[in-house]
Amino acid sequence: MKIGHVIVPAGALDAQLAFYTALGLTTRFRDGDRYAAVTDGTVTIGLADASQQPVAGRTVLSIQVDDLDACVASLGAAAGLVVTGPHERRTTVTDPGGNPVVLYERLS
Repeated sequence: MKIGHVIVPAGALDAQLAFYTALGLTTRFRDGDRYAAVTDGTVTIGLADASQQPVAGRTVLSIQVDDLDACVASLGAAAGLVVTGPHERRTTVTDPGGNPVVLYERLS
């Protein structure tokens, strides 16, 4: 398990990317106007437009796990729909404080 990234809603991607890089973070990559990733070399922040936000308008922690199904079962969590994308399988759970958390397993 490792923290994958923190996903931050980005309604103004260019402005937000400029803000975070002005703080000294490095741009890892950009996917058009949908998504950009910045990092300090350890932690990655994903700046996501509405189409890329797992929970609309909320900042979300994303955690990479080795076995998504086993992790969800061990939490006893009521997971949302498991979505398979081009790079990962993922679902959203809610922590006891009501915060959404994305759990994901990389595809081989």
